[in-house]
Amino acid sequence: MRALVITAPGRAEVQDVAEPAAEPGEVIVEVRRAGICGTDVEFFTGEMAYLHSGHAAYPMRIGHEWMGTVTAVGAGVDGSWIGRRVTGDTMLGCGACRRCEHGRQHVCDQRLELGIRGGKAGALAERVATPARSLHRLPDTVDDAMGALVEPGGNAFRAVQGAALRPGDRCLVLGPGTIGLLCALFARAAGAEVHLLARDAGSAAFARSLGFDDVWTDGDLPGLPWDAVIEASNSPALPARALDLVEPGGRVVYIGLAGTPSLIDTRDLALKDVTAVGVLSASPGLAGTIAAYAAGVVDPRPLVAATVALDDLPAILAGSRPSGAGPGPKFHVTM
Repeated sequence: MRALVITAPGRAEVQDVAEPAAEPGEVIVEVRRAGICGTDVEFFTGEMAYLHSGHAAYPMRIGHEWMGTVTAVGAGVDGSWIGRRVTGDTMLGCGACRRCEHGRQHVCDQRLELGIRGGKAGALAERVATPARSLHRLPDTVDDAMGALVEPGGNAFRAVQGAALRPGDRCLVLGPGTIGLLCALFARAAGAEVHLLARDAGSAAFARSLGFDDVWTDGDLPGLPWDAVIEASNSPALPARALDLVEPGGRVVYIGLAGTPSLIDTRDLALKDVTAVGVLSASPGLAGTIAAYAAGVVDPRPLVAATVALDDLPAILAGSRPSGAGPGPKFHVTM
């Protein structure tokens, strides 16, 4: 089958690779649509931290935002999965440790991460093998594009849960990339008054196109009381700014990751009686995201700038934007 392979920093190509086999407890999914995200770009550039910690190594096959149809099952897996439209969890815990037993497989020390960590081949390929326990069924009301946006949506869903928003609360989102915009959509669905801090006029204009009127750049952010601040950028300076901006007694959610350490003063955290929440993964938010998409509460599809072929991905990872692409931050691939 064909799959995207990153062979070295700045080098990616579509290769013919061996078909995956369903090990006991696994299924084979024929991938219908997959997305690329900032993590994938960091693997391409060589900046991703896992490459330096030993959790990942070249050559590697990326892809963790996906949906498809189950075509085969391994030993011990219910055959009724075959033919089902599904997406799946990226975080694949060992299943035996205390964290996994308590439902926190996404922070298991021994976890694999599909297309990211531990050599588990990803979904930017014609087929992918994944444990049946990681699967989530997609209802007919969640189309293929939405299905491939469940994983990033799950991260945003959890971030908004962490913000504990009540109707009428004022929420500021820092960083309107894919995750930040999804956070804004889920926060709006929760009844919050949503504001976004954009990095430039272009990202501000796109956020406004999604119906957000209160979009600001650094020079014109109003001095309003913010009940919650969601930090979804990759800026090392903005985590401290989030803590500075939030109201005393409010909540700060950290879901963005910078390439260098981002520091906060814990005295500010304590003296303002602020609750800080960190969000690593979509895992506990996948089911809620699927339900929100299915009910039409949140529609993530306007974020997709273009849907391309697998052969187009190396150029996109290198920073090229295909002709005719829209202004959104997300690219999808159909197999």
